[in-house]
Amino acid sequence: MSEFATRLRGMHAATIVPMTDDFRIDEAALTLHIGEVAGTTGIHGLLVNGHAGENFVLTSDEKRRVVEIARAAAPKGFLICSGINAESSLQAAEDARLAEEAGADILLVFPPNAFALIHDREAPVIHQRHVRDATSLPLLLYGAPVGAGAMAYDAGTLKALAQEPRVVGIKEGSWEVAAYEANLRLLKVERPDFVVLGSGDEHLLTSYIIGSAGSQVSLAAVAPRLCADFYAAARASDWVQARRLHDLIYPIAVAIYRDPPGGRATARLKACLTLLGKLHAPIVRPPQPPVSAAEYTSLRTALAAAGLKPVA
Repeated sequence: MSEFATRLRGMHAATIVPMTDDFRIDEAALTLHIGEVAGTTGIHGLLVNGHAGENFVLTSDEKRRVVEIARAAAPKGFLICSGINAESSLQAAEDARLAEEAGADILLVFPPNAFALIHDREAPVIHQRHVRDATSLPLLLYGAPVGAGAMAYDAGTLKALAQEPRVVGIKEGSWEVAAYEANLRLLKVERPDFVVLGSGDEHLLTSYIIGSAGSQVSLAAVAPRLCADFYAAARASDWVQARRLHDLIYPIAVAIYRDPPGGRATARLKACLTLLGKLHAPIVRPPQPPVSAAEYTSLRTALAAAGLKPVA
């Protein structure tokens, strides 16, 4: 498993899934999207079937197909991480088995959405155990945002989950700097080899200063060159350059992830790619509504300020 501690370092892009007008997966557009992002120098891996990839509305067969396409479109040996997101532990285990068969290298295990309400501390351990037993792949934890209620694991749950040797790291998505640092310090005490990947696109700079092995973020699917250069500057401790790049990235992150209403990140990521001429339209599956004119205006302004040149 130590091999993955090395392979997980760096900037990893969480990709989207292009859709046709009738809400089917646009396989040709997905192949182009994966190829372009994975082909960017400085992008070290991909997360497919994450939240940006609409894993909550794809069928098991569709998620397996996304992994197959990513495996074929990415360079040989490129790291492919597949998200596993299901309410049932039995379904999560089956999705894990299919992802491994399709060519995934590692799995990111999301907590069931029902955990946002309340759950017994044993429930996350049981859920993870079912996924573990269905596959031979290493696993990543997902640290949910602090605003997601009980879905954001407390210290005791994190300690329990980190005891499993096949769990090699976490996509730390607390989306709050104090929680990020507390979880990083806790996990490094429990497992000095544990890989902590930043997942808050708005505060990547802070995460890098505090300490981070890299990132697994959807913004890198829109601006892979900018994000790769940002990570390279932080890794070199060139904080002047890192701050300059952060200042370019920040308005895009705010327009995608922070501006109300919430829960619009995937639609806005697709809108950015449409504005950049990479998609024919920002189609998301229901019940997400289409991108509004106000959202387009905000995203266009942020992209232009970052020098990404949205098309007319």
